[in-house]
Amino acid sequence: MADDTTFDRGMTTRREVLGDDHVDRAVAATTGFTAPFQDFITRYAWGDVWGRDGLDRRTRSCITLALLTALRCHDELAMHVRAALRNGVSAEEIQEVLLHTAVYAGVPAANAAFAIAARVMTEQ
Repeated sequence: MADDTTFDRGMTTRREVLGDDHVDRAVAATTGFTAPFQDFITRYAWGDVWGRDGLDRRTRSCITLALLTALRCHDELAMHVRAALRNGVSAEEIQEVLLHTAVYAGVPAANAAFAIAARVMTEQ
């Protein structure tokens, strides 16, 4: 298991990107069954990958939106549209990411992503 520094860095990054409310809900919903997964994503996704210096958070958010659109991960996409906005990605830039993704991942995937992103931006 990774050290506590990686976990702490991951939790800090996770809270900065997703917001305290989201992370608090995820932590509160953690069960004995899901605890290993929550630990895993906090350490490796947020502590190791999102915590690296090689890309800024805006770029990571754009890449994440494109990948989640391509993979049709609708629940995760809504969460990461909010995160992208928090990371300084504008609505116009999100639009461009989704248009670009339509060319490479398909129009149906981008169509669903546009609907989700529009809903999230309306909620903001």
